[in-house]
Amino acid sequence: MRSVHILLLLMWPFAITAQSKKANEEIIAGNIAYKEQQYSKALTADPQSMIAKYNLATALYKQDRKVEAAQAYQQVAEVATDEAIKAKAFYNKGVILSQQKNLEESIEAYKNALRNNPNDKEARENLQKALLELKKKAPPKKQEDKQKKKQEQQPQQQQPKMKPKEAEQRLKLLQQKEKEVQQRVQKEKTKSGGSQEKDW
Repeated sequence: MRSVHILLLLMWPFAITAQSKKANEEIIAGNIAYKEQQYSKALTADPQSMIAKYNLATALYKQDRKVEAAQAYQQVAEVATDEAIKAKAFYNKGVILSQQKNLEESIEAYKNALRNNPNDKEARENLQKALLELKKKAPPKKQEDKQKKKQEQQPQQQQPKMKPKEAEQRLKLLQQKEKEVQQRVQKEKTKSGGSQEKDW
């Protein structure tokens, strides 16, 4: 019985290697079929293969079916566990969206590509280009908004004009208060003995 377990343990890596070898062979066959523009064969051979799904998205792009290609790249990016494939899928989706002048979504796709592969120089460059293009496309609304707010606030800050009688009454009130303050100060000086030292 013990020898059977050992034999099974020894055979197990070969079974895994055989399965992955078969999957690799199917991917290679799919890549050849892709080059010959036979796109669906690779995916039907292994529907779970991320490389086959990625290749299908690329095939759609080459057929100028860009909307479908962007959707296919999105599906690959959502399902893929390999960060390299995810990064490539997001990058390619970003390229398609940039070509379609959908700058906001392309920026997000490039950011996702960089989250999965921070060393991707092309994704970084395309992100910068998309950001610059978006900035050129939409003039800075912040400055316009600030100017509008200033214009709205200015009338509120300006006091309404007073009538001459009202201004004269306020002036008299202020003069009266000033006299009262001066009288209080004088009383305090006389109580404390005349002159006080100045606190410099």
